Amino acid sequence: MSTKKTPSRKVTAPKIEIDASRRPPLGMPPAVFLRDYWQKRPLLIRNAFPGFVSPIEPEDLAGLACEEAALSRLIAHDREHDTWQVRHGPFDEAEFPGMPDHDWTLLVQDVDKWDADVAEVLEAFDFLPRWRIDDVMVSFAAPGGSVGAHVDQYDVFLLQAHGHRRWQVDASPNPPLEFRHDVELKLLSEFTPTHEWMLGPGDMLYLPPGVPHHGIAEDACLTFSVGMRAPSAAELLGDFVDTLASGADESLRYRDPDLTPPRDAAEIDAVSMGRVVEALNALRMNDPDRLGDWFGRFITLYRSAGTVMADDAPFSADGVEQAFAGGATLMRHPFSRMAWRRATRGASLYVSGQTYALPVRDAQIIANGAVLDGADYTRLSNAGRACLAELLGAGHYQPIDDPDAHG
Repeated sequence: MSTKKTPSRKVTAPKIEIDASRRPPLGMPPAVFLRDYWQKRPLLIRNAFPGFVSPIEPEDLAGLACEEAALSRLIAHDREHDTWQVRHGPFDEAEFPGMPDHDWTLLVQDVDKWDADVAEVLEAFDFLPRWRIDDVMVSFAAPGGSVGAHVDQYDVFLLQAHGHRRWQVDASPNPPLEFRHDVELKLLSEFTPTHEWMLGPGDMLYLPPGVPHHGIAEDACLTFSVGMRAPSAAELLGDFVDTLASGADESLRYRDPDLTPPRDAAEIDAVSMGRVVEALNALRMNDPDRLGDWFGRFITLYRSAGTVMADDAPFSADGVEQAFAGGATLMRHPFSRMAWRRATRGASLYVSGQTYALPVRDAQIIANGAVLDGADYTRLSNAGRACLAELLGAGHYQPIDDPDAHG
């Protein structure tokens, strides 16, 4: 009796380089990208933003780096001695014209909070939860400028905005991740790239957490880095425990009503440790709403770049209604972070660490409303309108009389 062999199906690994001209910015449906690449493997996306023109010039970035409230760094590399110098802003405008013509990089965090045109880039990343996106960091590098071979512990999209940058990536399964001990930066002591690409304007490189990479400016260039919010387990646990402890009932204590004479009075035995676990378990957040509210407050405050200041003259609900009736539009403060979650009853809206109980539709409208107009306002319930007045008074929105003047 003869047996026929069934041909084995070849499993083809996803490509590491694609052209997205026909389907920017990913070159594929978002669901395919999330399935095959997200937190799994790097991807070079040619023409992710076809014909991209940077909305910011190097001079603008230098000016922002001189602002007291901006988070900026200047990194210089001495190639002859392989030494690195890191300086933190704010910087003096007078020092930029005298900078060398090579081997230095200026990096500014949260540029999307300062420049509305840069913030528009984030609209292309609406295939990700908005609360996961952290900021757009913009770097200017003189020819040869770099921050060294390193790894990030979060997902990042590196969009080439101006000029050209050569990227090297180690996509091997278990790359060495030891750091150098002779520099202030967390640079890799060993780096062997498996891939190397030259990126021009509109090209983008996606890197999952933990992938070693090294970018070197081929000419004077600008790179936009869209990074994710990815708190470490230690950060989550620290804030979670603080929240538990702050609201803990003092009557919840270590108890041993079943105590028996110990074999050794100096020993902490297994039974005692079991009681310790019981005492800790008594503090657990078994209520999904309490747990969700903790995380909503935490993630809308995590790595906050700036503080939203309250208005000197808080708005009333009537004041908001009058503003909309006069044709005003409300624009959200760039440092205000919002998210929402379905709760046992209705929804919870989270705004920069604060919680507001609202109907689901109200929470959706406000959390998604970077700009709100009269039509949005009419869709809100009375509770939503009162909440909006409170947010406006707290500085989370600003009334704009001429919406066209703000794009």
